[in-house]
Amino acid sequence: MTTLVFGHKSPDTDSTGSPIIWAWYLNEVKNTPAKPVLLGEPNTEALFVIDHWNLDKPEILTTLEADTKVVIVDTNNPAELPDNINEADITGIIDHHRLVAGLETRGPIEINIQPLACTATIMVKMIGDDWANAPRGIKGAALSCILSDTLEFRSPTTTDEDRNVAQALADDLGVDISALAGDMFAAKSDVSAFSEAELLRMDSKEFDLNGTQLRVSVLETTSPDQILSRKDALIAAMPAVAEEDGAAQVLLFVVDILNEEATLLVPNDMVKHLALQSFGATAEGDTVVLPGIMSRKKQIIPNLKM
Repeated sequence: MTTLVFGHKSPDTDSTGSPIIWAWYLNEVKNTPAKPVLLGEPNTEALFVIDHWNLDKPEILTTLEADTKVVIVDTNNPAELPDNINEADITGIIDHHRLVAGLETRGPIEINIQPLACTATIMVKMIGDDWANAPRGIKGAALSCILSDTLEFRSPTTTDEDRNVAQALADDLGVDISALAGDMFAAKSDVSAFSEAELLRMDSKEFDLNGTQLRVSVLETTSPDQILSRKDALIAAMPAVAEEDGAAQVLLFVVDILNEEATLLVPNDMVKHLALQSFGATAEGDTVVLPGIMSRKKQIIPNLKM
């Protein structure tokens, strides 16, 4: 039976590249038939990475059959996985996020969750000496995943291990890190083809804040004006997206990669109060700038208060 390897819904670069990396390892090193798949259309940066490294775009999984062997990467949150994930035969989890309850396995499995910025960093460490045999595209995918998740080492989630693995990969591949990251971020910043609802879900996590369901969305960009120029339309789209997704509110943080700050859209008094309680920020209008805020995982979600 072929093992499916996939990450979370609304795939970013790490949730696109890491399944490709691990499926290669299972197939070529462990002699275990495996296939990378996605739980949705990847974002523009992930599509750039696939094209840049001449990788095959994984198929989008529409139905997860019961009893399918799966390895879950870049998440362990059932809300970010197929609804029937516990009907699958989960054989492994590789992740760098906080542990969330809800997954069930049929027996003991290998779980590797480490406090690093990127799943690909963990995979490079796990693969060990066999990594030397990885093809150029697989190594390039790992480098790209790390640069994406660390925002080229600007994110506070960045560790020395992430930095060292990325630098070793860049040296091996003969790649200029800044040039590659610049091209990736430019691709990520081009959101002109997406509707407001698609933008609100593009890089989004469900979060329960003391019984209040929130959709916490982040758009990382080197051109924040492209997104903020659509501010009114984004705010107008929030109620319908929240209702469709069973959330009380959509929070949208536009992260300015170069200036290392986030702009939170403030559509109502609820979010205005949340901005004050969570970040000590007073919103005078429908946006508020949060200096130094770059990471949903480390700076946004842990600080959310009502």
